[in-house]
Amino acid sequence: MGKTVESYRMALDRELERWRGFARALRKEDKKVFEQLIDICRNYASAGSNATRPVLFEPMVLSILLDQQKTLNRLKKDLLAASKQSSSS
Repeated sequence: MGKTVESYRMALDRELERWRGFARALRKEDKKVFEQLIDICRNYASAGSNATRPVLFEPMVLSILLDQQKTLNRLKKDLLAASKQSSSS
């Protein structure tokens, strides 16, 4: 019989565990941001499991980039709306 392939979520948890030492070395405010990045990776685990990438780190980074791009888009939209509102006043 063939070898069972580890699920993406299990592989992700294992990968995140390997980063624990890095996280411990961070300053308090950086730890909070690092935990946010870890949460983002977990939030997009379903998409990552469908990516079928041999390198686990790639969907992790793409998950973080996707979330940051969504934030940038929202901030740009809010800034544009505020700019339009202040110029019409």
